[in-house]
Amino acid sequence: MLHEIQEGYVKVEAQSGGITVIEFFHPQGNSLPAAILNELAQEIHSAGLQNETKVIILRSAGSGAFCAGASFTELRAITTAEEGKKFFSGFAHVINAMRKCPKLIIARVQGKCVGGGVGLAAAADYAIALEGADIKLSELSIGLGPFVVGPAIQRKLGLSAFSQLAIDAATWRPADWARRKGLFAELHPNAEDMDESVQRLANELAHAHPEAIAEIKKVLWEGTENWEELLQRRAATSGVLVISSYTKAALEKRKKKE
Repeated sequence: MLHEIQEGYVKVEAQSGGITVIEFFHPQGNSLPAAILNELAQEIHSAGLQNETKVIILRSAGSGAFCAGASFTELRAITTAEEGKKFFSGFAHVINAMRKCPKLIIARVQGKCVGGGVGLAAAADYAIALEGADIKLSELSIGLGPFVVGPAIQRKLGLSAFSQLAIDAATWRPADWARRKGLFAELHPNAEDMDESVQRLANELAHAHPEAIAEIKKVLWEGTENWEELLQRRAATSGVLVISSYTKAALEKRKKKE
C-alpha cells in the first residue's frame, strides 16, 4: 500500500510472518509535513489493530538522513496560532499512536535525526541505528522548542540528556552518544549489519506471544497516560511561538541558506 503525498509518501508493506514495515519519504531530508504525519499516525494505528501484524518496523527511505524533522516550508506558511497548533498536533498524533500501539515498534535509523526525527526514534520501543546517525534538537535556534516530542525524548534519555539537546540546539551529538544515553539500543558499522539485526529481532518478536507483547508494551509506557492532553498543550505552545516575529525572522534567515 502506497500513499502519495505531494513529493513524499508513506508506504506500508506486509512481510511474511507478521512483520509490517511502515516507510516514509520526503525529498527534503525525509522531513515531516502535516500530510506525512497524518498518514504515519493512521498507519501505525491501523497496523496495531490488525491481528496479522505481530511487529512493526518504522523506517525512512534512502541512505541519507533518517528524518530532518518538521517541514520548514509548512512552518513558514503558518499564520495563526490555531494553524500552528494543528501542525504540531501532527507530531502528537504520531507519538500517541506509537505509544498506544499494542505491537512493539522497531525503528531503523540509517542517518541523522533532527527535531521530530529524534522524537520518532525515541517513541519507538527499540531503535537500531547506523554509525553516523547523529542527533540534534535544533528548535531553540529558530525560536521554538522541542515541546511536543520532548516527553518521548526525556522518557527515553532522561532529563539531563534531553536538557543538553534542548539547550545546546546548534550542536550535533554523535550516534554513540545517543546509544550511550539509551536512544539507540544498537549501533552498527554498516547498513548490512543494521538490516540483519532489524530483521533478526523482528522475526523473534513475530513469534512471541501477542498477549505478552501487549502487556510488555503497557509496562514500558506506564506513566504516560496523560500524554493525549499533555502533547496537545505542548502543540498549542509551539503554535503560539511559530507565528512570533522572532521565529518568522529566523525561518526566513534559514530559507536563504537552503
